[in-house]
Amino acid sequence: MKDKKDKSCFKFRWLIPFAVLGFVALFTYAVYALWNGVLVDVVAVKAISYWQALGILVLAKILFGGFPGRRGKFGPGWRGRMMAKRWQSLDPEQRARMREEMRRRFGDWPRPPWEEEGGNAPAAPGKPSGP
Repeated sequence: MKDKKDKSCFKFRWLIPFAVLGFVALFTYAVYALWNGVLVDVVAVKAISYWQALGILVLAKILFGGFPGRRGKFGPGWRGRMMAKRWQSLDPEQRARMREEMRRRFGDWPRPPWEEEGGNAPAAPGKPSGP
């Protein structure tokens, strides 16, 4: 027999759709208010309605956010998986050669210039330069 504690997390699951709709409505209102409060005066664009603000959010999601299941949100795509598979098949000597080749081609780009060991590197942002 199941305990009442097992179902306690499912007690309010019917509220989830309302919470999502409330969040979308609130976010749409924020876009609507900011557009009409700021952009109308600054950029001289026309005022929009609430539904047009929702349309702008949907358009932005399509153009910039993509859709679930596409690359980026749920791990690397097929290229990333192929590269990871290839990387794991290399022995340590081949990995070292590949790292050196990437450094030769692209530089040591993940490392910021202020972490270099040489004395001629610029100061870190926000830190005074020089002795």
